[in-house]
Amino acid sequence: MTRTDHFHDPDAPQPNSIAIAVSAFVLNEAGDLLMIRRSDNDRYAIPGGQHELGETLSQTVVREVDEETGIAVEPTGVIGLYSNPAHVIAYDDGEVRQEFSICFRARPTGGRLRTSSESKEALWVPRSDVDNLNIHPSIQLRIRHGFEGRTEPFYT
Repeated sequence: MTRTDHFHDPDAPQPNSIAIAVSAFVLNEAGDLLMIRRSDNDRYAIPGGQHELGETLSQTVVREVDEETGIAVEPTGVIGLYSNPAHVIAYDDGEVRQEFSICFRARPTGGRLRTSSESKEALWVPRSDVDNLNIHPSIQLRIRHGFEGRTEPFYT
């Protein structure tokens, strides 16, 4: 399924859903950021996805990072709560979702880097290279907040 992100776009379609989602800011020992290149929009992002019934939010983070990258993680904190109504995500099945995502800080605990049906590429990106990638502004904000090492979560 493809998606189109509308960000502060006056011509964006009206949202018809909202879903709980998570993302994970994961650094390895060298300080490189775990990222994927998404299959649905070809942009780079930190791993994450939709919360499922029967899971805790922490379990969602662990599952999503493993599914998209092959890396096992342990959530260690919350970077922020991102609920910008000016960020609308349109899917080709007709769903138009308002953004709502909780970004966690997590540490890698094992696994082997690999891709999935949701990720064309899974990689550790040196901090100096992050700005050279095609990243949506809402994900750039989470990454910036992650590198800032905030002690209090960001929220909108």
